[in-house]
Amino acid sequence: MKKIWRVIAGWFFIILGIIGLFLPILQGILFIIIGLLFLAPGNPFIQRLLAKLKKEYPEIFRKLKNEGKTD
Repeated sequence: MKKIWRVIAGWFFIILGIIGLFLPILQGILFIIIGLLFLAPGNPFIQRLLAKLKKEYPEIFRKLKNEGKTD
């Protein structure tokens, strides 16, 4: 059941990211990366894609890492 919710959440964020690419309000690439992070544990292709994106957009991954920390 947990895997199903992870897949649903991943695709939700990817779709939201695609919409965000066309709307100035949303950060499209950020939501796409979040969606890929949800889907990555079960998919080696997505893991490789995330590694490439991390090289291209390191500041976004830094933001994601810093927002996950609580003080």
